[in-house]
Amino acid sequence: MEKIVFLNSGKVDFDKGLDFSSIAALGTFTHYKESNQEEILTRVEGYQVVITKELPMDGALIRSLPPSVKLICEAGTGYNNIDLDAAKEKGVLVCNIPGYSTGAVAQLAMTMVLNLASSMAHQQRMIQQNDYTNFTRHLQVPHFEVEGKTLGIIGSGSIGQQVIKTARALGMKILANSRRPRVYEDPDIQWVSLEDLLKNSDFVSIHCPLTQETRHLIDQEKLSLMKPTAFIINTSRGPIIKETDLIKALQQGIIAGAGLDVQDPEPPETNNPMFQMKNVILTPHIGWKCFESRQRLIELVAGNIAGFLKGAPINVVK
Repeated sequence: MEKIVFLNSGKVDFDKGLDFSSIAALGTFTHYKESNQEEILTRVEGYQVVITKELPMDGALIRSLPPSVKLICEAGTGYNNIDLDAAKEKGVLVCNIPGYSTGAVAQLAMTMVLNLASSMAHQQRMIQQNDYTNFTRHLQVPHFEVEGKTLGIIGSGSIGQQVIKTARALGMKILANSRRPRVYEDPDIQWVSLEDLLKNSDFVSIHCPLTQETRHLIDQEKLSLMKPTAFIINTSRGPIIKETDLIKALQQGIIAGAGLDVQDPEPPETNNPMFQMKNVILTPHIGWKCFESRQRLIELVAGNIAGFLKGAPINVVK
């Protein structure tokens, strides 16, 4: 019977409510709440399948893996934490789990849009500070409809497409940018260059993976193209935005605000000025953390491992 180890299951099962029986049914299953770099090599000894969740697996570590390890299953969509070249060199397959949190992440991105449009976070902060003047004076914060506004989508994969679907239901116009140009039947959805997207969008939502090409894709130059009334939203990976440039743009009024579920680094330093900004919403990378998404993730991990054990691996990334 194959041996399977989850090195940091606490990253997924932080509330201890998930059912791992679908994985356990495939072999001898061991899981650790967390593992540091010094513990990994000892804990994978004799195991064929290693499950990780955003756990750094650099080249030196992968090259030192025992011969027993044949598959690394990243319990998530992004796999930038794993040195794929080293894994290929070692003869270890790497697979990921695309699509498990598509609806949840899209839901959060649109929550950011709606909250920024109504200054909801700012208004709640005022109440927490015993400032009730929005109730007794004219509304003192921005508040506008999203219908008719333009949403720019950077990365039109499954999550981007779900955001587009939801935004169109709210009457928003869409500008999309991805590696490959696309033609949409809906006249209110257009594929455009990244520069045109940034110049003409009222909201920009990022849904592309983190790669060498997309790291710091949004920097001072790109932010300067945006409208001063526009907002940027990132539910993908923090380093896609050069955070120091974003902070300056927010402080200088180059853009109107931001909604960030991901930061660089994560977690952000407690003295990060964005924590105090009225025009910024920060959440702790929660897009994928809905209970339903996390349980779906476990079932899909089991499916990946089952395919591998049958000699028909799926979702192989390299």
